[in-house]
Amino acid sequence: MPVIARFYGILIKMYFREHGVPHFHAIYGEFNGVFDANTLEMIEGDLPRRAVRLVKEWATKYKAELVEMWKTQDYRQLPGLK
Repeated sequence: MPVIARFYGILIKMYFREHGVPHFHAIYGEFNGVFDANTLEMIEGDLPRRAVRLVKEWATKYKAELVEMWKTQDYRQLPGLK
């Protein structure tokens, strides 16, 4: 699973052979979250609230790119939060 972005200790990854709704994974230490790429809501996981807020802030900026990556399965790295 390639790393799409890194910021504040959070890794954003996307499995390209998964099914279901377009989604991405956020890993923060031992915590994990799965986010719907369309709604940006966490649909599964145990990320702390602060990490969820940061992931949503980041994903808002790159929502179109995330959905396009899911559709084309064409991996590319995206910038993190600054």
